[in-house]
Amino acid sequence: MNPWFAKIGILLGYCVLVAIRATYRFRRRNVYVVESRMGRLEVALLALASIGFVVPLLWVVSSAFEVANYTLRLVPFMVGVFFLALGLLFFARSHAALGTNWSATLKVNEGHELVTQGIYRHIRHPMYLAFLVYSLGQAFVVPNWVAGPSCGIAMAVLVSLRISAEERLLLEYFGNDYEVYMTRTKRLIPGIW
Repeated sequence: MNPWFAKIGILLGYCVLVAIRATYRFRRRNVYVVESRMGRLEVALLALASIGFVVPLLWVVSSAFEVANYTLRLVPFMVGVFFLALGLLFFARSHAALGTNWSATLKVNEGHELVTQGIYRHIRHPMYLAFLVYSLGQAFVVPNWVAGPSCGIAMAVLVSLRISAEERLLLEYFGNDYEVYMTRTKRLIPGIW
């Protein structure tokens, strides 16, 4: 199978990610931040996530990582496209449910509300799940041992190191309401974890 299918798929996926994120970034442009937890770890995690997203783009537009290429096969490609689409669906639904409560970093915005509806009715961190599912799709779609899993590795590290800090911030801000919400939902996988 021609690797250009993978390159086109990755570029389309990134365009959709950017379009969704830009829409909600624009909607919250005038929202005041009440509290930010932008420490060194958060900066490092954002840098790692950025690298994880840039590596596949470098693979698409250059001969970078060419030595790690392998043959693209139809079945893994189709599985990957499914997971890319599912990740994008979770990403869009997460943003839609959060509205102006969304932030790329650990922040509490002015008028911040605890969102427990929509996709948040089932899990507490669907946007992290969206990135993990999207990254899994990318690993199947990109026929390269470096560029394919790069985003997944970065997202796994980000989620594992950030999820507890985010929950501590939400517990501090929402108190008992967030505790009750935690008893009704799981972090990433409904009914499991």
